[in-house]
Amino acid sequence: MELSGKHIAILAEDNYQELELWYPLLRLREAGAQVTVVGRETGKVHTSKHGYEVTADIAASEARPQDYDAIIIPGGYAPDLMRRNPAMVGLVRDAHRQGKVVAAICHAAWMLASADIVKGKQLTSFHSIKDDMVNAGATWVDEPVVRDGTLITSRVPQDLPFFCKEIISAVSGR
Repeated sequence: MELSGKHIAILAEDNYQELELWYPLLRLREAGAQVTVVGRETGKVHTSKHGYEVTADIAASEARPQDYDAIIIPGGYAPDLMRRNPAMVGLVRDAHRQGKVVAAICHAAWMLASADIVKGKQLTSFHSIKDDMVNAGATWVDEPVVRDGTLITSRVPQDLPFFCKEIISAVSGR
């Protein structure tokens, strides 16, 4: 399996976009990775925009970036809540500083801006936050997936096959 022995964190908060959390979670497990859901607090149930539940395995305040090979941030309205949580923002910033893969889809790019890791980077996101990314110092492009070093971004749920393929490639060292 492509990701055997790899450990990936996926962030969760209320109002997440279902496909953007569950598709990568299941696809990366299928590839052999151990995937941990990181939320506001251990055992907290986070509900998606349409009522789907996911339970946090660990609190962001307890998660250590050195324990993961990648951090994935799903979109929806959840990133607006995530970026209000200093522990979640710190996890993303520190993982990036340690050279870990950090992947964000749709509105999740807000977390990248809040973590102050987009300046000078090329990325994509949902089109409505393009100005936020540009104002944070990124070069925004309209592509299904963009990889700039260890930073991977995508626009919308329809891009998930490209997004997950790029995450698997980056985490496996390809």
